[in-house]
Amino acid sequence: MIYGDSLSAGYGLPQKAGWANLLKKRLQTQSSVYQVINVSISGETTLGGRNRIEQTLKAHHPNIVIVELGINDGLRGLPIKSIHDNLEAIVEACQRNKAAILLVGMRLPPNYGTAYTQKFRDIYPQIAKRHKLKLVPFLLEGFGDKLEYFQADRMHPNERAQGKILKNVWKDLHKMLKSNQGIRNSVIK
Repeated sequence: MIYGDSLSAGYGLPQKAGWANLLKKRLQTQSSVYQVINVSISGETTLGGRNRIEQTLKAHHPNIVIVELGINDGLRGLPIKSIHDNLEAIVEACQRNKAAILLVGMRLPPNYGTAYTQKFRDIYPQIAKRHKLKLVPFLLEGFGDKLEYFQADRMHPNERAQGKILKNVWKDLHKMLKSNQGIRNSVIK
């Protein structure tokens, strides 16, 4: 289950072009056991995610949850502690429901100030370390500073970038699947 914001919901992209759909295609070619449920919402914050996680887990019963939230909070300059606490509550809810978690980190642009951007960036590895989670350090690694991979708003990755996002997520998701933390008895390439 992908639990994120517009970056995972495919904002501004053709319906099947987002990285979540690319992941679904990749997994379905490997085994019919896999299902990818994308419950990402454009504009979602960590508080919104925290408020709906229990109901979402009960509705879908995922083995693995990819948590990609926080950037909307950071762009609004919300307190670091609330972002951290909300993400941690999401992680703990997933763990109570026996779901493995892949936490996806984000980074803020430098105009938010060095202190705030560093504290924001540190949230993800702190939570990953505390809960022993797999971590994608930065969803937009390798292209986040290249305008040609973004839509006109300069915030949302374009269709060209979706394969790069999948590559960043797949590196750790693949390891989770291969080590049988998620779905059992499947062939992973």
